Amino acid sequence: MGDEEAMSASDASSEGSSAGSYAAPAGYAPHPYVGGRTAALRALAAWRMRWPGAPRVIALTGDPGSGRSRLLTGFLMMCDPQDRKKLPLDDLDPATVPPDLPAPAVPVPTGRTAAQVLWLLADHFGLEATRSEDIFTELAALEEPVSIVVPDVDRAGPLRADDEPARLVADVLKPLAALRTVQLLADVPRALAAELTGALPSGQAQIIDLDAAEWADPEGLVRHAEAALGDAAGAPELPYTTDPVARRTLAEAMAGRAAGSHLTVRLGVQSLLMAPDGFDPADASLLPGSVGEALDLHARRLGSDPETLRSVLAPLAFAEGAGLPAQLLAPLASAVAGRDMSREVAEGMLLAAPFVEPGADTADGPGVEDGAGSDSGDGPAADRPLIDGPAADRPRLRLIHPGIGEEIRSGLPDVRDAQARIAMALLEAVPEQDWSRADPYVRDHLAAHTLEAGLLPRLLTDPGLFAHADPVVLRAAVEAVPPEELGAPARTYLRTAPLLTRSQTPVAMRAALLETAFVEDGLGPYADALHTLGLALPWRTLWSVPLAGVAAVTTGLLSQEGAEARPVAAFLVPEGTPGSRPRPGGGKGALLLHDLLRPGYADADPARVQRPSKEAAEAAPYGFSPGADSLRVWDRPSREVVTVVLSDTPFTGADLSPDGVLVLATEHGVTARQILATVPASSPAATVPAQRTEAADADASHRLDGVDSLEGDHS
Repeated sequence: MGDEEAMSASDASSEGSSAGSYAAPAGYAPHPYVGGRTAALRALAAWRMRWPGAPRVIALTGDPGSGRSRLLTGFLMMCDPQDRKKLPLDDLDPATVPPDLPAPAVPVPTGRTAAQVLWLLADHFGLEATRSEDIFTELAALEEPVSIVVPDVDRAGPLRADDEPARLVADVLKPLAALRTVQLLADVPRALAAELTGALPSGQAQIIDLDAAEWADPEGLVRHAEAALGDAAGAPELPYTTDPVARRTLAEAMAGRAAGSHLTVRLGVQSLLMAPDGFDPADASLLPGSVGEALDLHARRLGSDPETLRSVLAPLAFAEGAGLPAQLLAPLASAVAGRDMSREVAEGMLLAAPFVEPGADTADGPGVEDGAGSDSGDGPAADRPLIDGPAADRPRLRLIHPGIGEEIRSGLPDVRDAQARIAMALLEAVPEQDWSRADPYVRDHLAAHTLEAGLLPRLLTDPGLFAHADPVVLRAAVEAVPPEELGAPARTYLRTAPLLTRSQTPVAMRAALLETAFVEDGLGPYADALHTLGLALPWRTLWSVPLAGVAAVTTGLLSQEGAEARPVAAFLVPEGTPGSRPRPGGGKGALLLHDLLRPGYADADPARVQRPSKEAAEAAPYGFSPGADSLRVWDRPSREVVTVVLSDTPFTGADLSPDGVLVLATEHGVTARQILATVPASSPAATVPAQRTEAADADASHRLDGVDSLEGDHS
């Protein structure tokens, strides 16, 4: 999904056929997509035009399948200047037509974290905020009110079973609702509607529950069934599809049985249109009264066991992301059922067809990885919206509505056991446990399945998974585990995850950042394991010391009597730091020496340390250009960037030795990295500006006994 889709209404085509020949009350034409819901549309139009007495905040809710998404999509059609031109607005009830205004902001939360949704809004309104709370402050200071519509809150979050919808309401929608400069309309689950509106003064908020008597639209449900029976492309020519009277009669019967559920009507119509044999419109027992009955009636009418249909669909009820790769359906169905389901899946696509649709096929790997995830830190770079990449050449399947998944999961004897079986099957599908060869769905979503199965902590010991899995999804899964259940590698991943999600880096750079983090946390074997994955890591972390107060670092050679000079790093630290010595020539602070190539401090006089000669510095293979929390290392001959080092805290010192050892200091300590990267044959890296190169070269020639040589950042 691109940025333009991230701030737009859902595609109407995903909701099924148009309303077609709907009739409207009072002589007005129906909305050509909604086909009913006049009372609700009037209320939404009054909200949009800020009609006197209209609420500023509306929570649209209802049971799953009540038609909330359809209603909201139809309303947004009338709010979009381009879509309005395609609608017969003059024929509609004027009270349902909002004024011709600029389109409202519509951040789509599907698959996104609460923080990502908030930064979508910041980007949309062009705010200058650098922290989450600043977004609300800037919105509150606007001179003109803004309108925001948030659809499908129940689909928020990178994990299906996570509580991201509740976080979205608590952390984003409630603060927005409290701002008098914001008009808010949100489609929320019923359990969250009162939370969104409860704190607002009387008259400012309204809950529209589409299942409540005042908002229910039984006639609209009849029209929905009537239009679906007659408008479906390729529908068989039968009395109830071609004869208006027969079609109306059947539509009334279907709507009467559906208990207000548009989803039940939709499933009932699709079932009989895809497989009309065995259907008698006069037999009310063949009309579904719920989603579960729609599944079971369809299976029986096709001569199958309802449990077989549910078993075929079970993996889709647990599917994450954009849908399940089709080739995984049979093995996962077999895992859940505890028997081979290959034949049933291969022969059961007609059986499953009314309930399944192609997935929104986006690449699990680069598309998701290239987007930033939520971040507990501050700043717009921390929580950028997830940006979908090019479509993967793999067919996907998903259920046409989350309500079907809820029904199937509720019918399983043990949901946790089913997830455990799915997780084990996915893990077995990883070739030789090589995550680089794993199916992208397995790689990115295994953690979500193991989380619901209660098995995730056992999985969080594999550095290869940490490097290859989508960091947005994996981070969300790890954060959902109680902290006391996480082992040391998982805790290292969790503290590094904000940097991984924020940086939008490819797998090799994720592995490199994790490699340094493991060294910092004393988990050397895990750092070493990342160098065995076949990835071209740009560096190897030689050592790390947790040392606070380092104001600058430099590298040099410590002269030793009767022995070759020893490469060292010198840290400018506060006076009194254990092991430190006064600075040669005086000055504030003290110097602490550390071996450059291996762990361990050097107990020696700093006056014996010499900076590399100008000739040695100029002959070095690399130069560097630091920023506040990122640093570029570049190849001197080609002047192209070979790697970028990122940090979650600002650098307080940096230096690069002639043999390519990069020493970096932050408020948390100092690390040394041996640069391994080389310039690719056709590197797209940016050329380093000449002035930055000259500054780094000049600083590299400074001697240790000069004050400036330690206090600069070599920029």
